[in-house]
Amino acid sequence: MKTPVKIAIVLVVVSAAIAAVALKGNKPEEAAPPSGSPPASTSATVEADTVPAPVSAKLPKLLDLGADKCIPCKMMKPILDDLKANYADRFTTVFIDVWENREAGKQYGIEVIPTQIFFDAEGKELFRHVGFYGKDDILGKWKELGVKLAAVGPPEIVRETPVTADARPRETVCFMCDETVPPKTRTVVKGATDQRVLCSPHCYFIYFSSLVGADAKAEEGKVSVTDWASGNLIPATTATYLYGMDANSRPTVKAFSDKQNAAKEQQASTGNLVTWDVLRSKELATRCAFCDRAVYPEDACGVKFGTTHGYGCCTHCSMGVAARLKQDIEVEAKDGFSGEVIRVRTLNGQIASLEPATAIAWFGQNKSPDGKWVSAGCFKQGFFVNASNLQKWLDARPAMTGRQITIAQALADKMKLSPEQIAKACKLGECQ
Repeated sequence: MKTPVKIAIVLVVVSAAIAAVALKGNKPEEAAPPSGSPPASTSATVEADTVPAPVSAKLPKLLDLGADKCIPCKMMKPILDDLKANYADRFTTVFIDVWENREAGKQYGIEVIPTQIFFDAEGKELFRHVGFYGKDDILGKWKELGVKLAAVGPPEIVRETPVTADARPRETVCFMCDETVPPKTRTVVKGATDQRVLCSPHCYFIYFSSLVGADAKAEEGKVSVTDWASGNLIPATTATYLYGMDANSRPTVKAFSDKQNAAKEQQASTGNLVTWDVLRSKELATRCAFCDRAVYPEDACGVKFGTTHGYGCCTHCSMGVAARLKQDIEVEAKDGFSGEVIRVRTLNGQIASLEPATAIAWFGQNKSPDGKWVSAGCFKQGFFVNASNLQKWLDARPAMTGRQITIAQALADKMKLSPEQIAKACKLGECQ
């Protein structure tokens, strides 16, 4: 080989070596991983120019910094996907895995994951949140920050006036559940100046468990039940009860003044003959884990907290268990119209998962004498897999008033309650 050619080859090799050394010397230091992250891989490198820009030039931006293997981060993923799909015209949504991109964690000063940072369209940081952040909470924060959000899906159902007024005589309407009172199970509680009519002994025990500081013996003396055989009112404490079960495994209670008549009915149907004291112990055995009302498991929402299983007497009370116990919960409720199962999981007082994602809540409300909207009570609340099922449920209840809300809002309303308010929840004359 000729000498000039050899010299040229040597110069090329030397130049390439110098460039490689220069690149190596300019490699940025890896950021310290957020708390709880795995050790850095010695084979991976992160170039400074791979760190995403913190803001969009046109839209506000939500930046979520987490990791694919972090549990609360994984719970954020479907929420971020939803925001990207439905709100891309209002704000951009970006996720950065800071275990893969350590420099991003350092750039944004991340100490705990996940962390969400809200930027305006010019790139100014407006707010940051540490930990799991529910969809409705994110949207609420954007609204608070002045971002107008287009409605997704059909308009919410609001009914401020009854479609048809309830024309039933009040003495035929149960004071507790608002259902029409069956003549054969009519139960009456006499007060000093009035009386309260209930549809069954079961609703009496719901009523009793809704009283503050009630004396069982004193209250029992006020109760009369209907004799199944004659239709006459008799003292509740002296009756014999046939305690059975219907086709849906829900308890049935029939009262008799004469034990022989009770025994005849027992032969014609099924069940056990019990006294008032036994009936009371059975009826009060299962309570709502939020408001402590008596409840049949067949009517209730299942609630799991830790390793314990309990019940919420209604869908909204089931959300309240998270507030009362200060624990994450899992709720299994039924669509008020179709009976389809709705599952809710909470994390740090927010909705972590909802199945199906289309599920909504109905907040039954009445207008008080001073013009304020107040809860219509546990019997007028519900969860539904979609707005169509809610509308069908309402069509069968033309006197119902209230409004559609998200299940996240149902939870948030309960999480705002003080311990004093929780202690009064669903109590007659106390719940606001």
